[in-house]
Amino acid sequence: MPKTVIIGANHAGIAAANTLLEKDSKHEVVMIDRNDHISYLGTGSALWIGRQIESYESLFYTTPEEFETKGATVYMKTTITKMDFERKQVCCESDQKGSFTESYDQLIIGTGSKPIMLAVPGRELANIYYLKTFQEAQKIDQVLEDDATKVVAVIGAGYIGVEIAEAARLRGKKVMLFDVADRSIPSYFDQWFTDDMDDTLSNNGVELHFNEKVTSFGGIEKVETLETDKGAYQVDLVLNAIGFIPNSDLGSHYLETYRNGAYLVDQYQRTSEPDVYAIGDCATVYSNAINGPSYIALAANAVRTGIIAGLNAAGIKERFNGVQGSNGISIFGLNMVSTGLSVGAALKNGLDVEYTDYEDYQKPGFMKENGLVKIRIVFEKDSRRVVGAQLSSYENISAVIHMFSLAIQKNVTIDELKLLDIFFLPHFNQPYNYITMASLEAN
Repeated sequence: MPKTVIIGANHAGIAAANTLLEKDSKHEVVMIDRNDHISYLGTGSALWIGRQIESYESLFYTTPEEFETKGATVYMKTTITKMDFERKQVCCESDQKGSFTESYDQLIIGTGSKPIMLAVPGRELANIYYLKTFQEAQKIDQVLEDDATKVVAVIGAGYIGVEIAEAARLRGKKVMLFDVADRSIPSYFDQWFTDDMDDTLSNNGVELHFNEKVTSFGGIEKVETLETDKGAYQVDLVLNAIGFIPNSDLGSHYLETYRNGAYLVDQYQRTSEPDVYAIGDCATVYSNAINGPSYIALAANAVRTGIIAGLNAAGIKERFNGVQGSNGISIFGLNMVSTGLSVGAALKNGLDVEYTDYEDYQKPGFMKENGLVKIRIVFEKDSRRVVGAQLSSYENISAVIHMFSLAIQKNVTIDELKLLDIFFLPHFNQPYNYITMASLEAN
């Protein structure tokens, strides 16, 4: 009976295990995780902390017991101390079982990512948190419940930072948002869009501190002050959201890695070591926008890479068709979605691109419920293939980005979009759709 050991039992590992158990009933599956729970939807932490959902229970979608019922062996609260690729075994340290080794025929590594630690004086003080695990979210929620917590500093204005800043404001706290960049969420959106997000944050009471670097924390036992290269501020809680790096320390000395330390994999999720796969946030993905490996740590990518590894481990050869990095965010009612590359990201990746912008109302003017929509389509100058798209609106325009994701995957050109068959109904859109109009205005 073939045996596959899966290290890491969150989204990627769960997808791999489900796929293996479903596709090969004779396969022995062993799941190992260092936490005491699985399947935590961390992207919902800010929604719970901000009381936009009632409780955290719904952020878990499966349990270790469910996998044991399916036939898997599950070790929780178990840390991997060594991966021995020559002997094909992993060395483990468990709270309940102590030290033991687990052999494998195939190994799937889904160890995820870890927060970037801010290396400044005072970082060991209490009330300084990294929003990564469920336990950390619980602690943050408890501190926010305390009436003595009045001022919250959020460091990092990426997706997680912006979302937790909104959550703290919804809990009635004064919120300061710090970043060394000159605007929020710059990784996925160009400034035409991030200006709207910055205005939305500011208009809803978030105090923006951009182009400002945190240099130290002060306090006796818990944090009381935050110092930057521009000033000092009284704070009661600090939330670090400056980003994540691949959690690949154990295997990085043996497996080929990407420039940021992620395990480098092919489109079958195979690493440089035979019978070893890597999935989720600890591994690269193939980007169809740049036609090469990239690092795009998103939950949806984790699930898809887990499925691919599970299929191949089950003996079903399946090639991953790549990703576009499709993503979205909704803050104080402003919805923003993107896929592929922004203009800035395209230039960083050496692509010579142009773009076309358009802004119009979602529906005809006679519709009572209506809102403006911004769209930008990014395309290569010579080939004219679409490599990115961004949209924003207080309307729900999220589903549109899926079409652009497929367009990038299929190498669709901006010219092919000009007369795309788009239906019209006043309840949903205009006869001169913003997708059509933006494409027609492309050079």
